[in-house]
Amino acid sequence: VQLQASGGGLVQAGGSLRLSCVASGRTLSAYAMGWFRQAPGKEREFVAAISWSGGSTYHADSVKGRFTIARDNAKNTVYLQMNSLKPEDTAVYYCAADSAIATILKGSSGMDYWGKGTLVTVSS
Repeated sequence: VQLQASGGGLVQAGGSLRLSCVASGRTLSAYAMGWFRQAPGKEREFVAAISWSGGSTYHADSVKGRFTIARDNAKNTVYLQMNSLKPEDTAVYYCAADSAIATILKGSSGMDYWGKGTLVTVSS
């Protein structure tokens, strides 16, 4: 599976962006999916996760109420809708896939698949 994240860019504080992560090579429907981010000089952190069916979602406290993860298995795509963006949301955002959502929730480096990141910059 190859994952390609897109949708990043420069936005003012309070604005919105929608990130997409498209999979190729294999269907995403068998995998739980997650979004992570890494800000300059900081460790990678968990942002959100979604079960293979989309029936369960999880969001980090720092983004709860502002970000929403969703997926469309027919399009082999996972989304991260980001609203009310803050300068502290500035980071490279990565999508990841794993057969076990627990692995994603733990933020394990042993994820089955990682995508290349997309940069989100929020100006104040």
